[in-house]
Amino acid sequence: MQAPSDPSTAASRPAPWVLGAVAALAAAAVALGVAELVAVLTGPRTTPLVAVGGVVVDTVPEAVKSWAISVFGQYDKVALLVGTVLLLAAAAVGIGGLAASRISLGLAGIGAFGLIGVAAALTRPGAGPVAALPAVLGALSAAGLLQWLLAPAPRSSAVGEGPNGPATADPTGAQSSGAESPGPESSGPESEPESSRPESAGSPLDGPDRRRVLRLSGWAVGLAAVAGLAGHWLAGWRGVAQERAALSLPEPAEPVPPVPAELADPLPGRSPFVTSNADFYRIDTALVVPQVSVRDWQLRIHGRVRRPMTLSYQDLLDRGLVERYITLACVSNQVGGDLIGNARWLGVPIGPLLDEVAPEPGADQVVSRSVDGFTAGTPTAVLRDGRDALLAVGMNGEPLPVEHGFPVRLVVPGLYGYVSATKWLAELEVTSFDAFDAYWIPRGWAREAPIKTQSRIDVPKAGAEVSAGQVTVAGVAWAQRRGISYVEVRVDDGPWERVSLAPVPSVDTWRLWSWQWNATPGRHDLTVRAADSSGAVQPGDFTTPEPDGATGWHRLGVTVR
Repeated sequence: MQAPSDPSTAASRPAPWVLGAVAALAAAAVALGVAELVAVLTGPRTTPLVAVGGVVVDTVPEAVKSWAISVFGQYDKVALLVGTVLLLAAAAVGIGGLAASRISLGLAGIGAFGLIGVAAALTRPGAGPVAALPAVLGALSAAGLLQWLLAPAPRSSAVGEGPNGPATADPTGAQSSGAESPGPESSGPESEPESSRPESAGSPLDGPDRRRVLRLSGWAVGLAAVAGLAGHWLAGWRGVAQERAALSLPEPAEPVPPVPAELADPLPGRSPFVTSNADFYRIDTALVVPQVSVRDWQLRIHGRVRRPMTLSYQDLLDRGLVERYITLACVSNQVGGDLIGNARWLGVPIGPLLDEVAPEPGADQVVSRSVDGFTAGTPTAVLRDGRDALLAVGMNGEPLPVEHGFPVRLVVPGLYGYVSATKWLAELEVTSFDAFDAYWIPRGWAREAPIKTQSRIDVPKAGAEVSAGQVTVAGVAWAQRRGISYVEVRVDDGPWERVSLAPVPSVDTWRLWSWQWNATPGRHDLTVRAADSSGAVQPGDFTTPEPDGATGWHRLGVTVR
């Protein structure tokens, strides 16, 4: 008679799809690790994560993109990469479940994901055939590992359970359970034909060996992590951080004067007049920061011009540099948001360069193009109207940080960044608005985007508790190219009160303000509004950033004890 199976042993074995999921997750990790290593040679933008993420950035509905920026701010790209990894993990679990029933289905799933990675990499701007290598080699590594992990355990290495404990294999191939085995001639109810005995845990009918799959998957994930970190380190080692650190920029022909003492001594909690490089906001479409050497950098100015030119980095430095304080703002900045910063920029004025190339009549747009293919369209007239539009090479007394556009970026005061602040600049094409729509325009944003008058309360913070009596209320206001003439604050729905304004070096920077409030106990709302130099007060009606910048008065609540 057939021996009954041990319920406890059967219950302890994971379902086949669980082992398949574990194996597929390990295979996905190996694919990413291998791709990261290969991308050291083919470029960081060719990794499947970055390539697919770039396609997502370019194709996701604008409402989703705006939501991501409003929720994650300058960490939106990190959130996208994390989300992509989680989706890949979920897909791997599904592929593993298919592979547990039929390995060919799992391999087909890996192949499909490999093709997606290849297609994404090849459609990135400037991609060549080698861009497909990380996805191809990563998918092949994942397929080989999955097939190896889910291979059935050989019968000869199986370990089963005997009636009195674990069975072990002796050199002759017989099993011992801790009791004396009957001889070949033994008979009786204990003896049964070979074919009627239950299969051991490692037989082909039971699929892959659980311990083997878990052990080898753990090793695979560990090696994948090492490969990924090594690829990341090597990519950084091949980057331009060291070159930037060793770079010495010429002294400006037109330096800015020192900031007044009132601006140099910031009020605690209020934004300083100069935003540090580390704290300056970063919003762009680059999932990986382009690494551009000054030895390789060139700026091509072409299009509808009479005298096109190409400049090297040294050519640019030799033209003479000017230094200016300029406040930049992102069009996605919400009312009261922090996607704005003021810095001391060093660069070459763009207006004289455009005069030299001589734009043709009707060429009313200059398209700035990044090394990664991003484009922004700026009115030609704006770049030639005398404002301090710069090809910037320095920021706050040092070469541009790599994440802020090293070696050269565009800085144009008075316009939101999506039409004026191209980083990692590669070319300027003089064209017309009728002939070309830059990156954000087909996505629903306005072609021309002058910065709107805005103001913000920095202290006290929203929801803060303060003591009754004199309370400092302070913040910033901005209206680049027009300047701020006055700022007003009100408590609850009371009268508007004029505040004190700090001096500014030009109309192209934000303006710091403060006000002493005689606070009384209770909960109160504070509201701020500003007016530009013409006396026009910023609109109080709230609008979203789309299509040309948010409007509304910043309002927050505090509790006075």
